[in-house]
Amino acid sequence: MTPTLSSSADAFPSLSNMSSETNLLPIQQIAQQLGLSADDLIPYGHHMAKVDISALRPSGPQGKLILVSSITPTPLGEGKTVTTIGLSQGINRLGYRGVACIRQPSLGPVFGVKGGAAGGGAAQVLPMEKLNLHLTGDIHAISAAHNLAAAALDARLYHEQRLGSAFSQQTGMPLLNIDAQQILWPRVVDHNDRALRHIQVGVGGGTNGIERHDHVEITAASELMAILALSESLHDMRQRIGQIILAHSTSGQAITADDLGVAGAMAALMKETIHPTLMQTSEQTPVLIHAGPFANIAHGNSSVLADRLGLQLADYVVTEAGFGSDMGMEKFFNIKYRQSGITPSCVVLVATLRSLKANSGVFDIKPGQPLPAEILDTNIPLLSQGCANLKWHINNAKSYGLPVVVAVNCFPDDCPEELAFFSRLCAISWRNCL
Repeated sequence: MTPTLSSSADAFPSLSNMSSETNLLPIQQIAQQLGLSADDLIPYGHHMAKVDISALRPSGPQGKLILVSSITPTPLGEGKTVTTIGLSQGINRLGYRGVACIRQPSLGPVFGVKGGAAGGGAAQVLPMEKLNLHLTGDIHAISAAHNLAAAALDARLYHEQRLGSAFSQQTGMPLLNIDAQQILWPRVVDHNDRALRHIQVGVGGGTNGIERHDHVEITAASELMAILALSESLHDMRQRIGQIILAHSTSGQAITADDLGVAGAMAALMKETIHPTLMQTSEQTPVLIHAGPFANIAHGNSSVLADRLGLQLADYVVTEAGFGSDMGMEKFFNIKYRQSGITPSCVVLVATLRSLKANSGVFDIKPGQPLPAEILDTNIPLLSQGCANLKWHINNAKSYGLPVVVAVNCFPDDCPEELAFFSRLCAISWRNCL
């Protein structure tokens, strides 16, 4: 393939311009592109709707799945989401029915250095503010369910210690004998709030509860988020929630959400989260958004249900796996594939000039700090050194026996000479990679 590179600034429309200038279709019309009827939708305003999982058929024709991953990314991200969305748009332009499946953004990264996760330029999910801020409330429902279990744990610990051996007689519930030092279930909030990383709860004792050390995590790190992404049905989700180990007893026995008696209430709070959310791209093509587990502490992929729904409704489903191929892609194959049996037809590896130079071994890249300014300078030898990282990721993806496509995500200030050099290098060194 001969890449076509544009130097026109118009090739890189801004997020705000694209968002404001796009004429959005009613979500019902987007659903019609996938063969969905109004009865299959649970509307959330004019441009978002959940797709009832009852629309899933037990059998029938299936589309093909394309998995988007990347080389080792910089803290700013390299554009897997924009590539996922853009590829799905291109598939639709070719006359096929294509749908993108992505994760719901967490408010932590949205208000952090990385920013939102709606894509960018001419390849984004709209309305972008709806996607980045709350969407249909799934993350908040997970927060409520998670913190319900945390509150129930501390309440049970308090009442068992207050009543002692009389607890069971007065309440009709068995003694769990929770070890206050072995409580594994923290609180969660969907923000970056470093002041809450380590906290004391129950301060003052008495009716305030049992004083102990605790911590707060971001909601996307909750086990409930990973459970949602892997669940096949509401019943399956309820069973998985019941098996969560929340704490250990003083004798070392695991205490589950079922043991605590809160699994049903947690599932009830998350009942509506089981349905994927349908939105549209900047080219009025469909996108399914569902779940948002991080790839570094969970498996980093959107839901099994969204993939199944997309494969049932479209010719091609394009989905992304978080971070590099050594993280989200491997977890797709080792966790999500084993759970679902859904096999991709190919892997797309996203690279950028800055990520290639960042992986040259010359720079000390640290999360939360700006990239060295030298990375943006034209430096073909540095770019060549960084291609060793790309080679590793290509071989990693090929180890799963799938075709690999290398996609270069371009930025307005990319050097044309570097882009041309990289394209030639790919053509010479990895001929079987498009």
